[in-house]
Amino acid sequence: MDRDFEDHCWKDVIPSDVLELYRAYARQVFVGPSPALVAIDLYESVYQGGNRPVSEVSKTYHGSCGENAWKAIEPTKRLFAAARAAGIPIFYTTQDTRPDSLPSRVTATKRQKVPQDPSLYAIKSEFKPQPGDVVITKQRASGFYGTPLMAHLTQLGIRTLIVCGESTSGCVRASSVDAYSNGFHVVLVEECCFDRSLLSHKVNLFDLHHKYTDVMHIDEVISHLDGLAVKKAS
Repeated sequence: MDRDFEDHCWKDVIPSDVLELYRAYARQVFVGPSPALVAIDLYESVYQGGNRPVSEVSKTYHGSCGENAWKAIEPTKRLFAAARAAGIPIFYTTQDTRPDSLPSRVTATKRQKVPQDPSLYAIKSEFKPQPGDVVITKQRASGFYGTPLMAHLTQLGIRTLIVCGESTSGCVRASSVDAYSNGFHVVLVEECCFDRSLLSHKVNLFDLHHKYTDVMHIDEVISHLDGLAVKKAS
């Protein structure tokens, strides 16, 4: 199998016999045409407790991804800067916290009841939405389910989604599979996705990369966006 195709964070957890089973999925990866950036759930709740191990912060803040979230801040800031320089549309998703729109028995996941304090679901200041950006509120894991995201993307003629955010095994995965199912080329930026569990993060990136998305490194994606920025300026 092409070594570059497997040159990712899962190399230390996916055994060689499993890699062999997935040989048929090896291909060239790329950022497709007409891209938009979709940032999944970069809200304050997942950063609570600071840059500490998840096992520590989760005792107090059940929704936090601890150091895994904080590690992704700098590469994600770079991704946003490149996307803005390239002039591509930027979308965010976050939890719908409006009491009158939330049925009591419907939750995004089976996790124990999570707080609905709206401030916890504000986008973290480092990634603050700018004029022209679109913030999608959702009640389920996928950014597509029961939201106007598809309508926005269709009207803009978007064909590729560059995805970052959390959690890799949850809302990122659900949104990415729905995006693929709706005909988009999907790129996951490895260093800009994170999860409470590193094992879940790695295994889900591996699975998504082989079946539904192109997992790419931050430098590869930024290089493509920088190229778009040059074309935009010329």
